[in-house]
Amino acid sequence: MSGESGQPEAGPSHAGLYWPHPERDRAGVPGGVIRRAGGQRHRSWIQKVIEQITDSPKQCVSLTEVVPVTVLAVQRYLLEDEPRDTVPKPPLYCYDVTISDGVYQEKCYLDPSLNFLVYQNILKVGIEMSISRVSCLYNEKRLGQGILCIDKVHCGETLDYVSVETPFRNRAHEEKPERPLRGGRSHYLALWNNEDPYGDIWKANKQPEEFNFNNTKIISLSHLEMTWNNRKNFPALLVRILHKSKLRYCGKPNKRLIEPYQTYLEVADSSGIVSVIMWNALCPEWYKSLRVGLVLLLQDYSVKKSYPFRIQPDPVDPQMKLISTMEICLYLRDPPTNIVIISEKHLKSEWKLPKLINRFITRSELDDMPEKGICDVIGVLSFVGRVQRSKKRENSEDFWSYRWIHIVDGTSEQPFIVQLFSTSQPEVFENIYPMKNFICTQLRVVRNNSQVPNLLYLTTTNESRVFITGHRGQPYTSDTKVKNFIRWIKTKTDSEVKNTVIGGYYPYPPVPETFSKYSRFSKAESLLTAISEVRKVIEDLHYREQKRIAIQGIITAIKYIPHNHSAESAPASETLRDDSQPSTSEAARRECHHHERGSKRPQDDRPVESQSTSVVFSIFAKRKVIQGPCGNPVPVPQPHSSQIKGSKHTPSTFHHRESSSGSTTGKSRRLESVRWESHLWRNKKFSLRDHLHYSHVYPESIPRKFVLEHGKFLAQQYNSQPAKYIPPEGRPPRLDEFQSAQSLGHFEVTILGLNHEIAIDVAFLPMYSPEDVQTSQIDTFLTCMNYSCVYPPEAPGNERVPDPKAIAGDIVKAAAELDRVHIICILDICNLGNNKVEVCLQRIYTPE
Repeated sequence: MSGESGQPEAGPSHAGLYWPHPERDRAGVPGGVIRRAGGQRHRSWIQKVIEQITDSPKQCVSLTEVVPVTVLAVQRYLLEDEPRDTVPKPPLYCYDVTISDGVYQEKCYLDPSLNFLVYQNILKVGIEMSISRVSCLYNEKRLGQGILCIDKVHCGETLDYVSVETPFRNRAHEEKPERPLRGGRSHYLALWNNEDPYGDIWKANKQPEEFNFNNTKIISLSHLEMTWNNRKNFPALLVRILHKSKLRYCGKPNKRLIEPYQTYLEVADSSGIVSVIMWNALCPEWYKSLRVGLVLLLQDYSVKKSYPFRIQPDPVDPQMKLISTMEICLYLRDPPTNIVIISEKHLKSEWKLPKLINRFITRSELDDMPEKGICDVIGVLSFVGRVQRSKKRENSEDFWSYRWIHIVDGTSEQPFIVQLFSTSQPEVFENIYPMKNFICTQLRVVRNNSQVPNLLYLTTTNESRVFITGHRGQPYTSDTKVKNFIRWIKTKTDSEVKNTVIGGYYPYPPVPETFSKYSRFSKAESLLTAISEVRKVIEDLHYREQKRIAIQGIITAIKYIPHNHSAESAPASETLRDDSQPSTSEAARRECHHHERGSKRPQDDRPVESQSTSVVFSIFAKRKVIQGPCGNPVPVPQPHSSQIKGSKHTPSTFHHRESSSGSTTGKSRRLESVRWESHLWRNKKFSLRDHLHYSHVYPESIPRKFVLEHGKFLAQQYNSQPAKYIPPEGRPPRLDEFQSAQSLGHFEVTILGLNHEIAIDVAFLPMYSPEDVQTSQIDTFLTCMNYSCVYPPEAPGNERVPDPKAIAGDIVKAAAELDRVHIICILDICNLGNNKVEVCLQRIYTPE
């Protein structure tokens, strides 16, 4: 039997199925290639599905044979309004899913009612998936074309190996550039944000050209400012790029723009600085080739009155004039702008183009920087956090992507703490890891000295750019502070720069010391969240979205869980729960994730498996108690890796059991039962309306000691899920095989709602630094919570490592001080994807 051919006309955004027609198949199809199924060793399941839906009188078919396929790509795009469009709005975005049955690949359209599978990172590349119902969506403007739609799926486990060598059944899907299946959009978007350029429409590496200036009239920016209103034709501009903004995606369903992008360039000549806006299709053509410092010749541009609400970045040189009355507009057409990159060696001294000036500061100078001050930094990365996301607006499908990083430069014991948002440089953002030299420009200072701990960090701006390799030839290499850093880093040995950490939960910025200050700075619409609403908050989170909420309650129980390799790698239900209780996480893994078109997102009546967060740490800072989190987490002697099982609560209020056995098993259980529960909890725990379990610590939540030999693997684990499957190099290790950077373990804390009807288990992860062993012991659970840091008892000469059991016991005993006290708990919640959620207790407040 002959296979399917490609579509006869594969125009933009309409690469669909070509449905079989026996007579036409024998003659061949223009623009397509006949594939003969008889030549295949195994018959394609995708081929059978096409035949089944073609022979069906309905456009929707429940498949009689369900065969697992692998997911090779999940790609996102904006669906524009279509005639008789049946897609409900929202969602704004649609997804094409590329599957393989081992014989062919096929690009399919995911029914929008199943979009939440992508939002939660359940449907992702590299998994095995079973499709049990499909439908056909025809393009009525084209002959014989249809799109295979996925209406019901079962998402399985991630596969160890996936073959990417199978060909597309439809050759149109192999065409470049890639086109979405539906709508008029010509390209795909990045999977998790709109700022990053994604796909093969983005060109790069445009080179400087030799240009003959003899017949070219050049006008200065200041002269153009005075005369542009009276001109129809504008002479050429010769300018240097001082700043380049990240991309802004302007796509909307009712606007039929092919590439709706916008970016700003701040350019200058000897007479001033002006904003240049690059529009639409010119962005894919030029954006990746333009860099700060390049000299451009601009011709056939247009000029308009500047946008009144945009604030231009302040010039580094205060003597330069900032032109804010006009903007230069560059278009691919109407008129088609001519852009030429001019080599530095062809510049003439009489043109007096400004040099690029940077604002580098050292870490020792940061303390004197004013709030909202702008600076550039250089250093070596010592901590790289996981990628996280935050909604741009409430109820929006658009997200910012960001990560927290630490940079050290040798001028201070403290690092630069930077909130690094995506800068439209995914090739850098996704490839940063510790021990790399790192430069970031146009950072803004965020500080608040009125709270404890003091708040001081840097955040990227719209014009920030990042660099990790290839400093030679960059314009900043002549800066004195850059030279000083390079000299310093050359004097460091490998051992001096290897104490680095990657990934895990990072609770920053810190919460103020009083709830009134927290209320003042909180951006949430509702300051307090009812404990009955927490489940809904958790269910609404998208993949890697992190949210901070405040709830009221009573701490009724706390249990210490020692740091243990098996406890990290195994679910909490296997290591911490009673043997007699069912494992909810194991049940979740066994549960079939069946999802079908038109069905609502499943509402689980049983308690969601608990999940906790990782240690709060400031890697290099050695801080006193009034300054906040302490630094330099150092591993302590750990218990043996035997599996630890919890036992049922005893009637006693405080339980601290040590094994009397001298065997290895007895030692491994020695720290097991440091816990406390209140009489209130003993009376109420069996009559609750709901009990939410989120105290399990997943491997992704734990910061890891960085190992350079596995740098690429570790970076991938803490990046966002890719849109296309990337085959691993060799046999990759497991994440939980890497040493944890946390020191003490964690605590399961049970919070009972004020109405005694709902409870939630969360995690609290303290840590300590042996460097601070001379400081006084913090002896209240409240203070421990407030700083997420535990100081060990005094040890003369720092000769002994404090016993984690003693520290844990002190915390658990101190928790009893809050018995029946109404408190406000600050929780950090993050969706880790694939039905894993972490909830961390970051701080508690007592009534003021």
